[in-house]
Amino acid sequence: MRNLLIFISKYNAFFLFLIFEISALVIYVKYNSFQRATYINTTNQVTGNLYGRVSELNSYLALKEVNDSLATENARLRNSLKSSYYIDTLARHTVIDSTYKQQYVYTEARVINNTVNKRNNYITILKGSKDGIAKGMGVISNAGVVGKIIYTGEHISLIQSLLHKDAKVSAMLADTKDIGSLIWGDDLNPRKGLLTDVPNHVKPRIGQRVVTSTYSDLYPAGISLGKVSNLHAKGGGFFLNMEIDFSVDFNKLQYVYVVNNKLALERAGLEAQEKQDE
Repeated sequence: MRNLLIFISKYNAFFLFLIFEISALVIYVKYNSFQRATYINTTNQVTGNLYGRVSELNSYLALKEVNDSLATENARLRNSLKSSYYIDTLARHTVIDSTYKQQYVYTEARVINNTVNKRNNYITILKGSKDGIAKGMGVISNAGVVGKIIYTGEHISLIQSLLHKDAKVSAMLADTKDIGSLIWGDDLNPRKGLLTDVPNHVKPRIGQRVVTSTYSDLYPAGISLGKVSNLHAKGGGFFLNMEIDFSVDFNKLQYVYVVNNKLALERAGLEAQEKQDE
């Protein structure tokens, strides 16, 4: 307290000047309409800019909630797509009764860990068995195929990325429907894949789209895999191999959609029975 009094007494002239200066400015602005209007306008601009910056900061901080909301909405829209349903036709006498039944159900999930620079890469998502996620389900993003679920906990699941030596997806050329298999190449480039086992009579072209085929039990047909970028990949023998650019940028994955094919178990059971009968 004593030091404060000493400080004030030492600089009392300055403080008196400051008080008089502020008082003069207040009186000047208060009793002059032009200056008052200028002051109000300037103050509004400053506070408006300040509020704008605060709003931008709040919007940035809220991006996670916005992204979560958009991912949930995208999953809902995917569930309503016609490609998620199949037609169940019942013939009774001469009346045909056709109804649409849902085959694919999508669940959105946030990516919390991801690798792209190893021979076998995995992705961790914040959804598990309590959310209906199960081993063997396919995983896609807005851009295309991502991989498949290999392990699930109650709240977290692990995806075998398409960037994995054991990853293999039934694929086809989008416009000609010629079937092949998509794998990851040996050069470990996270942007490149290899379309193999395409019949050698096919005439592919650079830029041709590659999508999931009707043979896949993990994904609906027509989900993007990439585009043909090189027609002269090594190997193949009596079949064609071609390099493709992946449609998914695995370095930037934030949200994915787990695909539950409701007919997958039935199909697997029938195909297993067929093998036993052979």
